[in-house]
Amino acid sequence: MRLARTTGTTAAGRLGLVLLASAALVAVAPPPPATAAPAAPGVTVEERRLDGDVPRRILDDSGFDGVAPAFAASLRGAGSYGQAERAAVRHGERLWQRAVDRAQGRGPAGGELSRDDDRPLYWARLAMTRELRAWHAESGLSEAAGTRLLERLESASRGQDSMTGGGVGDRAKGLKRIVVTGFDPFTLDRDIRISNPSGALALALDGTVIRTADGPARVETAVFPVRWGDFADGTVERALRRALPRADLFVTVSQGRVGRIDVERYNGAWRGGFGDNENVSETGLVPVKDPATQPQWTTTTLPYAAIAAAGTGRFPVYDNTSVTEIPAGGTAPVVRPAGPTPGSAARAGGGGDYLSNEIAYRATLLRDRLGLDIPGGHVHTPVLQFGPGNTDPATGTVSDPVFVQNRLDITEQLRAIVRVAAEES
Repeated sequence: MRLARTTGTTAAGRLGLVLLASAALVAVAPPPPATAAPAAPGVTVEERRLDGDVPRRILDDSGFDGVAPAFAASLRGAGSYGQAERAAVRHGERLWQRAVDRAQGRGPAGGELSRDDDRPLYWARLAMTRELRAWHAESGLSEAAGTRLLERLESASRGQDSMTGGGVGDRAKGLKRIVVTGFDPFTLDRDIRISNPSGALALALDGTVIRTADGPARVETAVFPVRWGDFADGTVERALRRALPRADLFVTVSQGRVGRIDVERYNGAWRGGFGDNENVSETGLVPVKDPATQPQWTTTTLPYAAIAAAGTGRFPVYDNTSVTEIPAGGTAPVVRPAGPTPGSAARAGGGGDYLSNEIAYRATLLRDRLGLDIPGGHVHTPVLQFGPGNTDPATGTVSDPVFVQNRLDITEQLRAIVRVAAEES
């Protein structure tokens, strides 16, 4: 059952968010049936933020300011739904690859922004979706066609179409296959300059090979939106259903707590209501298919003890077993430091009650429903922080040396954690 949606930002909630994998490119679908030209969806809350000074500077400094105009020109040349869909996929894939290339040193740094910055990808994608909505409003295509085009653009530009859990011949070559996911920036009304280290990690690792004690492992990555509605519509399951059966390991990643890394032991089936990037709030059970068999809790199968014990970097790493539950027969939430008790109802996993907990819950539930015996679970990164003097958004500073070094350190430590997880698995 879908949950009712309410607009507005809530006062409570965690700042955690995530990382997980994606699906192979699907065949181009036939165009949805045309109808009398309906009103296209309006510009979204996320897209309206594009008009601020910081997003414009990020796009200009990175050289990604020309992405949306090039896409708009292709749409203007489209004479059919099929041509528009091909343009959406082609330009979405190009954006993802360009962001990956830049993060991995194959593109210009650009202005104040270091190569590993995830924000040009985020803001360029929003500029593309805004162009698509404007084109659709004049196209005469149905609302269903517009929705489908947006889905194709989103999945292509997030790495979800290109992530297959490794090449077909990887196992014959002795390559392990690892899936890692990240998130978009979030809490942008609090600080429009926000970057998400989990998204930067996804760009830094995509397509790379990690050398482990047991041999090489190929990493495929994707990023996910910070929107309740997309998760309820199945974006995680669509992306991972093809990737996980081909994977030897998966890790969902998000930004979590200040100054620490957490391997989350338990994930809860509860949405706590914190506002998403559309300023939408959702509270209630995580909506999934076949709710009659939905568990209240899922667990990590990552080698959490080995990860916590390994010297992976500057930030302390914790095996986090704490949850919040309503005990069986009870009515009030209780914090349980050692995990849930039998028959309890979830109110927060170790990773909280936001979309970071939810991607961990959905990915591990999908693992279990597919009957996969592979290690997988969620890791929270430290909060990415600016240096002294630049913490106030009013400064307008979009980057500084401390900010860049913090992001590099988080990326390298998570790379090491993925390596430990692969070796222990």
